[in-house]
Amino acid sequence: MKKTFCGYISIVGKPNVGKSTLINTILDKKISITSRKSQTTRNNILGVKTDEAHQMIFLDTPGIHMQAKKTLNKVLNHSALSVIEDSDLVLFLIQRASLQEQDREVLQKIIDTKANAICVFNKVDQVQNKNELLPIIQEIDAQYSFLDYVPISALKNEGIDDLLGCIKQALPENNHLYPAEAEEKEMPDNFFISELVREKIIRSLGDELPHETYVVVETKAMEEKMLSIGVIIYVARDSQKSIVIGHQGSNLKRIGQQTRLELEKMLNKKVMLKTFVKVNKNWNNDAQYLSSLGVGSNHDSS
Repeated sequence: MKKTFCGYISIVGKPNVGKSTLINTILDKKISITSRKSQTTRNNILGVKTDEAHQMIFLDTPGIHMQAKKTLNKVLNHSALSVIEDSDLVLFLIQRASLQEQDREVLQKIIDTKANAICVFNKVDQVQNKNELLPIIQEIDAQYSFLDYVPISALKNEGIDDLLGCIKQALPENNHLYPAEAEEKEMPDNFFISELVREKIIRSLGDELPHETYVVVETKAMEEKMLSIGVIIYVARDSQKSIVIGHQGSNLKRIGQQTRLELEKMLNKKVMLKTFVKVNKNWNNDAQYLSSLGVGSNHDSS
């Protein structure tokens, strides 16, 4: 009987290092939202890639903030660190030829858990001389024995095949946990839709709006050949509500239109999206409310 290999793979690193982009590139589809703001990814998102005998189950974790103060950040940190312990393999993602204090703090968590890990240098297309990586590799290698060091550019799809080869070699011999057809879904789950809306908020409003929005899918149903979706965008203050809505609703209209167009392209069907904005003061400091929303868990509200 042919051997099969399967394992859980977590991608960890400081915020904004390219974790979501890497998963999107590996899976060749959008599974995790990406933006230039830190801690965009709210939950441990499951993505499955099956390549003949090898099945890779990817967990994309929130960026780790060691000096977290808000309850939201503390919950996300706990989520990210717990995933390291539960993984068969960890991808430690750092960028270019720099090892900053936040990188070292994440590295220490890997050392503490004694995880099987591969060190991945992202954005190396921005490094003119690859020899610049050698001092960092030596510094890391003196502290922990990584299985391999792999330079990539997740955005430009460079070095990904080499990384997948290293991952396959590290997978334990196991039966596959998911059928191949589980990789595709006809209808996106609620979490994906809510994060897609939040991505458009972040990209549309930039630094105008703090990282304090949460989106809940209230309704989702097929009406004849059209997918009808209703979402509520929660913010922490009245002033943020005004920003999200914009002058005569211009911002909210743009956010909804961008989300709808992307969903229609992905599903190849018409989508009707209704968006509402509500204020829930200090939601991001309410641990019980965060838990009810599934923040920091492997929650799937579909």
